[in-house]
Amino acid sequence: MRQLTTTNPQPTPFQIWLLASRPKTLPAAAAPVIVGTAVAISENVFSLGPAVAALLGALLIQIGTNFANDVFDFKKGADTTTRLGPLRVTQAGLLSPEQVTAGMWLTFGLATLIGLYLVIVGGWPIVVIGLLSIASGIAYTGGPFPLGYNGLGDLFVFIFFGLVAVCGTYYVQAGTVSPASIWAAVPVGLLATAILVVNNLRDIDTDRAAGKKTLAVRFGRRATQIEYFLLLGLSYAIPVIMGLAGIASAWLLLT
Repeated sequence: MRQLTTTNPQPTPFQIWLLASRPKTLPAAAAPVIVGTAVAISENVFSLGPAVAALLGALLIQIGTNFANDVFDFKKGADTTTRLGPLRVTQAGLLSPEQVTAGMWLTFGLATLIGLYLVIVGGWPIVVIGLLSIASGIAYTGGPFPLGYNGLGDLFVFIFFGLVAVCGTYYVQAGTVSPASIWAAVPVGLLATAILVVNNLRDIDTDRAAGKKTLAVRFGRRATQIEYFLLLGLSYAIPVIMGLAGIASAWLLLT
């Protein structure tokens, strides 16, 4: 377990919970909402209330998922003193598993409250999207068949950070899904998946030791590097295709 040195001041509860929320991951949650809203603006269907609610909901679900990952990775032995990367609060003993679990449920509860407004706006499809998003956030590292431990993390991220988040954001504003929103969702999902791939490559040794069978663990470093560059290449190629095909305006591609 990582120990805080005696020369460092004891972090405040706020600082500990901020660390647990993993703020550096939040841009990845905000990006698809911004892109979905940009498509809505370009197609003259923008609605401020649903757009803001979608952003807040996405951020809360991401934070709740981060709490879930923190506690479940600790319980499964994936977060140890030998892993690289940012400090994990449960593994470091800054918070107990029970505290982090309570924080997870509280955060998902707040996301659900915001989701009630989006349900009023968008109807039953939002119920399905919301429940699946929360369930998948927990199931990524928790439950009897954790997605991240069984090589399904990449697919999960592509679907929920790409297709679901972008198209869902557009839907709550327009009441439908347009071809442009679907096309725009693909590169966003690819870039989010690329972030996961980098993390999995970094953690390949500790994940292998913990029995976390990510695609990086299954196929090795070289294949993971190839996957990363393919994801980046496709994420930049698709917007160009969108522009050439007239699916999206040039300014929208800048998002």
